[in-house]
Amino acid sequence: MNVQISYKEGVMTAKLSGEIDHHSAREMREAIDDTAQKLKPYCLRLDFTNVPFMDSSGVGLILGRVRMCGFWKGRVVLCGLSANLNKMVELSGIGSVAAIERRAG
Repeated sequence: MNVQISYKEGVMTAKLSGEIDHHSAREMREAIDDTAQKLKPYCLRLDFTNVPFMDSSGVGLILGRVRMCGFWKGRVVLCGLSANLNKMVELSGIGSVAAIERRAG
């Protein structure tokens, strides 16, 4: 599985790994949604530290989780974005609907 999920004090973290494309995004989406719909976290952190590449399916993955969390007034935070992924996120406008934690250094 390309997703490791942890939960602590209302924060659900999904550590994603590998390239995110049409096929892997579906698997990741299902794993995240199944758990999030049960827990209804106030914060869903998507950790991209181990994601070297994503196509538009990754953007869709993020936007879909923003929409889902909105149903229970939750929020989405993106972290661990490489320079390339950060650029894609900025160009897509995701920063207006999800918080972005910048990498240190």
